[in-house]
Order: sequence, then structure tokens, then C-alpha cells
Amino acid sequence: MPSRLFSMIILLCLPFALHAQSEAPPRYQLYGGYSFLSNSLNGVPGSHHPLNGFDASVAFVSWHNLRFKVDTSGYSGTNLGAPQHPYFILGGGQYTWSIGRESIFGEAMIGTAGANKTWPANSALGQTASFASLMGGGLDTALTPHIAFRVSGGYQYSYFALEVPRFLTPYRIPGLPTNFFRVSSGLVLQF
Repeated sequence: MPSRLFSMIILLCLPFALHAQSEAPPRYQLYGGYSFLSNSLNGVPGSHHPLNGFDASVAFVSWHNLRFKVDTSGYSGTNLGAPQHPYFILGGGQYTWSIGRESIFGEAMIGTAGANKTWPANSALGQTASFASLMGGGLDTALTPHIAFRVSGGYQYSYFALEVPRFLTPYRIPGLPTNFFRVSSGLVLQF
């Protein structure tokens, strides 16, 4: 009789013990979605046209809610008759706070930007590489235990200039944008 009673007590306590264990945060996050950039590279005053594109990133194992993150985004469009095809490759940190099913995060990244050489208007040639940075944040809402919907935004900086082959030094037209705002949304796979 005592062995049956002991078995019964174990069976009753087992669900409570399993529930008391906290679930470990996912080790990796893989994100992909739509992205919107507030202006084109040659968007001088009076001619501002936003660009549409994609955003993809991978965030690695967290350490005290801080993850190393690699982000890439690409855009396309036209402004002043010139095609615009910038892309950005950034790396940095993402700090996350969990509040129930939602996670709020802040991020800061630096890296490089590239573009097609014909992005300026009037047949001028432009730089194809630039420094870039992004500071922002967002919100993840869990849809399933391994999939979340993400909305994020931030301030993005890049410094593209025009090229003059004779002088080998880039020059800037007054009003050429360096400050951009980026918004993106998509799905996060957490594993």
C-alpha cells in the first residue's frame, strides 16, 4: 500500500514540477520581411521619394538579453529619372526585454552600404560604397512558440557622395540626404 500511495503522490506532483521549470529563451532568431526607407539617395529638397525593399537578419545566442545581430537590407526605386538600388550590411547588438508574449528590443549597428554607380541624376556618377549605421528598436509578438511577428523602425545614416574622376575626391551637393528613417515588418523564426 505505501508504494501505491507514494506513486500516486509523485504522479500528482509531476505536472506542477514541470510547470515550475522556466522555458529557456530561443538560441537564434532568423528574421525576414518588408522594409521601407524614407528617402532615395539623391532625394534633394523638393524631390523626396521613398524606397521599398526587404530586410533580413540573424541574431545569435543571447548573453544577459544581449544578442549579436547581422542585418542586411536592400531597396529599389527611381528618383529624378535615376535608378536607386542601395543595400546595407550591418552588425551590432540587440537588447531584448520580455513582457508576457511580447518582446521589446533596442538595437545599434554599424556597417557598410553599397549602391549602383548611376544613382545620381543627370548622368553623374556616384560612390558605390559608404559607411552606414542604424539605431532603433521594435516589438515582437509571439504567434506560436517558435514564430513571432516583428515591427521595427529606426534612424539610419549613410553618406553617399558624387565622384569626379579627374580629382579623385568625392563631393556633395547641398541637400543630398544622409539621414534616413527605416520601418520594417515581417516574421521571426526562433530556434
